[in-house]
This record gives sequence, C-alpha cells and structure tokens, in this order.
Amino acid sequence: MTDKVKLTKRAVDALKPSEKRFTAWDSEISGFGVRVTPSGRKTYVLKYRVGGGRSGRVRWAMIGIHGTLTPDQARETARRWASDVAAGGDPASAKSEWRNAPTVSDLLDRYLEEHVNRKNKASSARNVRMTIENIIRPSLGRLKVCDVTLNDVSRLHTHHADTPYMANRTLAALSKAFALAEVWGMRPDGSNPCKKVERFKEQSRERFLSGAEFRRLGEVLAQAERDPLRISGTEGKERLTQVNPQAIRAIRLLVFTGARVGEILGLRWEHIDKSNGRANLPDSKTGKKTIQLPAPALEVLAAAERPEDGKGYVIRGGDGSDPEVPLVNIKGPWGAIRQAAGLDDVRPHDLRHAFASIAVAGGLSLPMIGALLGHRETRTTQRYAHLSDDPQRAAADLIAGRISDAMRGPESGAEVVPLRKKSP
Repeated sequence: MTDKVKLTKRAVDALKPSEKRFTAWDSEISGFGVRVTPSGRKTYVLKYRVGGGRSGRVRWAMIGIHGTLTPDQARETARRWASDVAAGGDPASAKSEWRNAPTVSDLLDRYLEEHVNRKNKASSARNVRMTIENIIRPSLGRLKVCDVTLNDVSRLHTHHADTPYMANRTLAALSKAFALAEVWGMRPDGSNPCKKVERFKEQSRERFLSGAEFRRLGEVLAQAERDPLRISGTEGKERLTQVNPQAIRAIRLLVFTGARVGEILGLRWEHIDKSNGRANLPDSKTGKKTIQLPAPALEVLAAAERPEDGKGYVIRGGDGSDPEVPLVNIKGPWGAIRQAAGLDDVRPHDLRHAFASIAVAGGLSLPMIGALLGHRETRTTQRYAHLSDDPQRAAADLIAGRISDAMRGPESGAEVVPLRKKSP
C-alpha cells in the first residue's frame, strides 16, 4: 500500500490483512505508519534515518500495538520521536536500551547481595529481606528502575497506611536501594523517588512495669524455678506447662541488665568479666558494647553451669547439655510466664523499657541511661525524658509550698528555708 491516509481508528480498523506484510503510511507525519501482518496484527511504527540525508541508516522504531494504543496516542509518540530524530536522537536504539534496562527486581537482588547481606546485622538483614519479598517486589519489581516515580513510591507507602511502622520500614529500604541505584549508574544523581515521601507518624509503644507487677513477675519466676511444669496464675489457678530453665535465666538477666533479647541469648562465657562486673560484647545491634552486670545479674550467672574451659553460650538451647547450642528465642516460655503473672501485654523488650524507667525514677541522667542501654544516638534515650515529670513535680510542689507558706506572713509560722544549705 503506497497511498497515504490520515491514520484514524476507523481507517486502521478498515485495513485488511493480505498474503504479505504491508505498511499503511500516515498523511500527517512523515515515516509514521501502521504495519499489518498476514495474521491481522497491526503495529504502529516510525521509519526514519540516522545520520542525515539519503546516506543515513534507515531505522524502524516500534511504537505499539493497535488496540493497546489508539491512533492519536501512537501519533503523539511518533511526533515526539520524529522531533528527537531531528535533534540527532535514535528512538529505536533508546527503546532497545530501555528494554534491556534493569528492573526494580534486578536492583533489589543487587541491593541484597552487595549491601544488606554484607553490611547489615543478621536480624536487620532478615527483616529487610521479608520487606522486599512480601511488599516491595510484588508491587514494583517489574518496573524499570529508571521509570519509577514519586507517585509510584507514594502509592505503595499509602497502601500500607494502616501499618505505619511497616510502611516506613518499607520506604526506608526502598530509599536506600534507590540511593545505591544512583551510585551504580541505574538512575541520575539526585533522582531518588523516595525523597519527598513523608513518613507516617509512629506511636511508640512504651510499657513499663509497676512495683506490684515486678513482684508478681518475681513470684512466678521463682515458682517456675522450683517446679518448671506447674505455674499458678494470678487467680491462683494452677496449669501445666513446660518452662525451660534456660529461658528463666534469660528473663532474669533481661530484667537486671536492660539488655536486648538478642544480646542475652547471644551472650557467651568468654564475654563475661566477672571481676569488673560486666560483659564485653564484641558485637551488638549498635556495634561493640559493654553490658554492666550488677550483683543480682552476677547471682544469676553464678547459679548457671559454666563449662570447665569457660567457653560457650550462657543461655543454652536444646536439652541444655551442649554449650555451643544457643537458645534461639524465649517466645514460648515468656508467653507462659507473663500470662501467669498477669502481664499479657508485656513483651520481652518491655523489660528493657522498665529498666530505663526505674533508672529515671532513681534520678539518673539521660546520658547515663543511654550509656547503660547502649544507645548510639541521644534521641533514642530521649523517649524516656517524660518519665522524670513525677520527681520534678514533687520538687516543684515542695519549693512552691515553702514559698506559699512564707508569703502568708509570720502568722503562718513558716519561713523560707533553702533546700540545701551553702557551705560556710
């Protein structure tokens, strides 16, 4: 077919296949046409020359399939590509490069291999992998890295608004991956599509234990140590359960040190400096760390079976006979203990919060508490600042009360007395 017509939907639909492939050319844009195969497939194309003049090399760029694209959409693409050709571009080559460009799934594979697996802690790496496989890859994996937009990321983030913590962790992982995409030449510098997405506010969950709750916990732990198979609940109802003595030891160490669960379960006898009352961890969530071991913690360790060579895990797994087999988690035992103690909403990590709350009530400074807990950043410790309100309020009441008595005059029988006398 040599005659040119304006390629409208009616005109393209009217084209009938023949024994040989042919191209119907558009009358408005030079080189723009629709190719029709004997099977009836109709593909919009742009024919052009690279290099200029008749000596230039002829190229064919495939725009898209009729039905997927309308003639107007195909014409707009052809017009844009023709403009690129006039400026020295090569749409067919660019499209070939795009076809071979890395996808988000490719980026995630490299991100896991070259960054997460090598630089993140094992627990952090596990969480990142779960986020990638369950959330990011199913949603964005097929997109080209170069095509992902702010809107794509924002839509994914908003889709998980009902779980703000997970949504923000997803955004953080994706942002790091796209930052590395710039380093690896997959995207231009400064084009990270995650930058302008505002993170959701997260309600920090802080559960502290009262004196009565600590007492109940102590009673249940002592009872479990006497008879691991029988624990009485808060209502006096006895129930049968299996509580691992190793887990009881771990819980006591969590209470007395404020350490993280992973730090206690990974604690080895080689780390313990009994004479100085501390455990020197070669690695932790925040790197090298020292855990102070006060007298109650040392008593717990003294009651534990230490290998003759002084090596192995303090908290053992399995049947407890092999010092090189650590206890993996305390989820089951803690569930039984907390239920019996009436602490159903308390997680093992809340014992760390409770440790901090007692420190604040005792008047310790936030920097000191941060050092005890092994916080890397002061803002992490700052979450406990509000706990000092009660001592401050009591001090303010005392001061204002004395001033108020003095202001009522001599008949009140009171005078302003400094809270601390100056040294002569």
